[in-house]
Amino acid sequence: MAADLAQIVKAYDVRGVVPDQWDESLAELFGAAFAQVTGAVAIVVGHDMRPSSPGLSRAFARGAAARGVDVTEIGLCSTDQLYYASGALDLPGAMFTASHNPAQYNGIKMCRAGAAPVGQDTGLSEIRELTERWMREGAPEPAATPGTITSRETLSDYAAYLRSLVDLTSVRPLKVVVDAGNGMGGHTVPTVFEGLPLTLVPMYFELDGTFPNHEANPLDPANIVDLQRRVREESADLGLAFDGDADRCFVVDERGEPVPPSAITALVAARELTRHGGSGTVIHNLITSRAVPEVVREHGGTPVRTRVGHSFIKAEMASSGAIFGGEHSAHYYFKDFWNADTGMLAALHVIAALGGQNGPLSSLVAQYDRYVGSGEINSTVADQRASLARIRAAYGDRDDLTMDDLDGLTVAASDWWFNVRPSNTEPLLRLNAEAGDEATMTKVRDEVLAIIRG
Repeated sequence: MAADLAQIVKAYDVRGVVPDQWDESLAELFGAAFAQVTGAVAIVVGHDMRPSSPGLSRAFARGAAARGVDVTEIGLCSTDQLYYASGALDLPGAMFTASHNPAQYNGIKMCRAGAAPVGQDTGLSEIRELTERWMREGAPEPAATPGTITSRETLSDYAAYLRSLVDLTSVRPLKVVVDAGNGMGGHTVPTVFEGLPLTLVPMYFELDGTFPNHEANPLDPANIVDLQRRVREESADLGLAFDGDADRCFVVDERGEPVPPSAITALVAARELTRHGGSGTVIHNLITSRAVPEVVREHGGTPVRTRVGHSFIKAEMASSGAIFGGEHSAHYYFKDFWNADTGMLAALHVIAALGGQNGPLSSLVAQYDRYVGSGEINSTVADQRASLARIRAAYGDRDDLTMDDLDGLTVAASDWWFNVRPSNTEPLLRLNAEAGDEATMTKVRDEVLAIIRG
């Protein structure tokens, strides 16, 4: 097909509409290019529950095998299960998923051996260039000896490995509602939770890549309404919501109230620091709550602030030897999980923390949820630079403030801060503000929005 790879090869993955933007013939070329760029003798491939995923995944495997590479197919899996396989087998991997995107989309998340990320600067641009060349000139000559394609079950090993990283021996009986959103959580949760003292209330566990109940994107509040209501109806201890490929996990407390991902980051950071002897580096991006670095220091750790984006977190995790990293978007990264992100491991930490004491989840997380945040607010602007310059001019002459340009513009006072950063793909500015109380946060938020939109 005459595909435009500039439209589907993103900064960190491949993603587009099937079959309009890409299809199995293109997936086969991607497989051949992935084999050549990684120089691997063997790879591992998995896929989610979308209707197009099995065919795309098998085509990719054929392309790699034609280059002489042995392919292990692990079949239906979550993205973090693919990362587990890449780490445990020490093989490059490819996961076919479009995460939380609508049903007509699909994509490929690729990694090198040990779940090391593949992005534009770490091989993805070379994969794109090779694929484009072969689209023009025809597929490369097959290897004299093609590789094999074999199947392997990894779900039970993945579950056992996750549970080895969290002490779950003292968990009291809990009722847990899980909304899998018809995504891969419906495949992984029963095995991971098996044998734990949990009464599991499943919601939308049927694997269905058409997402008949709601989008598998818990970051949108509309998509956790069902979970919130069910938690209250069941008088459950907590609720968990996974996105389509089940690498992100969102938490709802016993009242049906969402727990901010920053509070989960702080809670897990405290637990991981304790598990690692009360010291270690913890990564957080610059729009997570101030509570995160505070909690890290209180538990003997060293917080390191990064730009927004999982490639920056993963790079900093690797360079600093960090034990844990967290983002406002509910991505949680663990040194003991090859620096990769796994929402399931974060969920086990929440269960262990809640089940190891007698209070409700709302009381437990209160110590980690210390400030009032605005959430991310997008504004369409004609000129991103000019808007940022106006904000800088408005606050630049105040001695009680600090400013930095790590990612967009961050302005901080003793009791509040805000960050405004430009979108890389749209004419938008993204505002996040936080303060010690609702009134201060609202005042700061509205002041900055007035400058952006004025």
